[in-house]
Amino acid sequence: MSYGFKIMVSGDYACFTNPAMKVERVSYDVPTPGALEGLLKSIYWKPAIRYEIDKIIVFNPIDFINIRRNEVTDKVSLSKVKKQMKTKVEEADICTKDTIMQRGGMVLKNVLYGIEFHFELTGIRSENGDENREKHYNILLRRLKNGQCFRQPVLGCREFSVRSIEPVDEFPMDKISPSLLGDRDLGYMLYRMNFKDKGRPKNDDWEERKFSDDADASFYRPHMIDGVIDVEKYRGTVKC
Repeated sequence: MSYGFKIMVSGDYACFTNPAMKVERVSYDVPTPGALEGLLKSIYWKPAIRYEIDKIIVFNPIDFINIRRNEVTDKVSLSKVKKQMKTKVEEADICTKDTIMQRGGMVLKNVLYGIEFHFELTGIRSENGDENREKHYNILLRRLKNGQCFRQPVLGCREFSVRSIEPVDEFPMDKISPSLLGDRDLGYMLYRMNFKDKGRPKNDDWEERKFSDDADASFYRPHMIDGVIDVEKYRGTVKC
């Protein structure tokens, strides 16, 4: 039995931030595998599985739009939130007028992607001692068909929500834009962030789990041929 999936994902906007652009957010032309793994985790995630992107298919023309957004430089402290929950006195908020910053961004618009992927068992944690591929496959397939998620799937940045996710048997390759035909060198792109905890909480404490933020970036240099990025082909060339 095959445990792979094919899905079609669409959205009004997307931003797969190129870290080389520093302060202003500028999107890569195409999604990074790490961003798509995060999208899938919004639908179904367990420590026992790890997603691997095999192919990315770009259907719509690569079209950018310039926007300006208000962002804040700080975030609410988790310790303050916990203290407020206990004492009802401590304020767990930030004053936006003191921390607000306007930044420009060049983001993608009207995107449609085909994503072919599979998952691997990690062996990290088994709740009932019965971890197997078929169980996770059936759960994920049901959630994809029913449009279920435990948090809103996004296309890169959190404010760019996915419009629709649809599982398919085969991709409609005839709908790829003619502007994407040919061989396009995408240059060095971020592949994913590799967290040093490898999915395990500190001290293996699953009841009060805290994960490490330490991570190393890995990069790859893919070619998009007729709208198709064969990610699996480049997996062995990933560089840190």
